[in-house]
Formats: sequence, structure tokens, C-alpha cells
Amino acid sequence: MWRGRAGALLRVWGFWPTGVPRRRPLSCDAASQAASNYPSCWNCGGPWGPGREDRFFCPQCRALQAPDPTRDYFSLMDCNRSFRVDTVKLQHRYQQLQRLVHPDFFSQRSQTEKDFSEKHSTLVNDAYKTLLAPLSRGLYLLKLHGIEIPERTDYEMDRQFLMEIMEINEKLAEAESEAAMKEIESIVKAKQKEFTDNVSSAFEQDDFEEAKEILTKMRYFSNIEEKIKLKKIPL
Repeated sequence: MWRGRAGALLRVWGFWPTGVPRRRPLSCDAASQAASNYPSCWNCGGPWGPGREDRFFCPQCRALQAPDPTRDYFSLMDCNRSFRVDTVKLQHRYQQLQRLVHPDFFSQRSQTEKDFSEKHSTLVNDAYKTLLAPLSRGLYLLKLHGIEIPERTDYEMDRQFLMEIMEINEKLAEAESEAAMKEIESIVKAKQKEFTDNVSSAFEQDDFEEAKEILTKMRYFSNIEEKIKLKKIPL
């Protein structure tokens, strides 16, 4: 108890017990150096300071800043870097960001902010669309791990799978009735659900080669889905 009181008195009088480390305030030079490590606002020149990650506006002058080129889609959309994404939360984040950066809200601002707004809005749209769909989300997640799937990968697929794709494409080409189309849609939907579950497990186990193979198959079935949509459009 006495030591606590003595320490308080010594702090008031300007002394400090020998051997007890004392925290010194930053000198002017050190403070300036720390501030210079933070990005500066293009408009007022002020540092953004810590916590920049979720700031789109300068805290001093409120000018919209340029998009951060080092920020990935998961960080931008406030999602964990994982294949499993809460799509409801993703949609809410998308709406929140568009209310902040959509060009409609910057019609009376400087040209620089108008340009930044366009870039932010495009980036938010791209991030939302990419993370919303399982296939594009998986491909993007692989890309963050340095793995990309070439467009033409027939040579890597097993013969049985390619035969399955050919059969479905033939059925689609021959389908004339609504019932036949629904049957094909049902098959494709079930396969995509199976692939989505399997690729989710692969990512959870950090098995990126397995994830790559499954996503390649998903891309084949995604192409069939596009063909189904086109066939439904009346000529």
C-alpha cells in the first residue's frame, strides 16, 4: 500500500524509484516519424493513422480516398478468408459500401473524388459478385494461394467425367420439351451441390489440389447452366 502511495507521490514530484522502467513520451521527431509511416490524404495531406483498413474517407477533411490496392475481396467485404461465406451478411456489406461510395453521392464533389468513387463502386461490385457464387469464390480463393486454373483443361480430366459432360450436352441439344429441360436442370443442380460441398471440405483441409480438380468440374457444369439459360430464351 505504501509503495503505491509513494509511487504516486514521486510521480507528482517528478521523481521515480531507481530500477523501475519509466515510459517516456515520444519526442517531436519520433512522433513525426511515426506519422510519416501512415498514408497521407491526397486532399489535406494529413495522415490517416491506425485503423485505416475500414476508412474510405480522410478523418480530417472527409475527402474520399483512393482504393487500397493491397486489400483483397474478403477483407473489403468483411468476410473471413474462407470458402464458407455468409451470403446474407455479404449482401448487407455490399449495400452498406454502396451507400458510402456510389457515384450518385459524389456528383457535387471534386473530380478526384468522382474518379475514386467510380473505382470504389466497381471494386465493390466485383468483390460482391465474385464472393457470392461458389465457383467464382473458389477460383478467387485458389488465386490468393497462387493457384490458377487454365481455361482449357480437358487433358487433365478423366475420361469418364468428360463422357458424362458429353452425354448431358447431347441431351440438352436434343431437348424439346419443358419436362426434358427440367430433368437436365435437376441433374446439373444436384451435381453442383455435390461439388460445392466437396470443395468446401477440400478448402477446410487446405487440400488445394483437390479443390482445383473439383472447381474445374464445377466450371464444366457452369457452362452447361449457361447453355440451359440460352436455350430458354425464346427466339
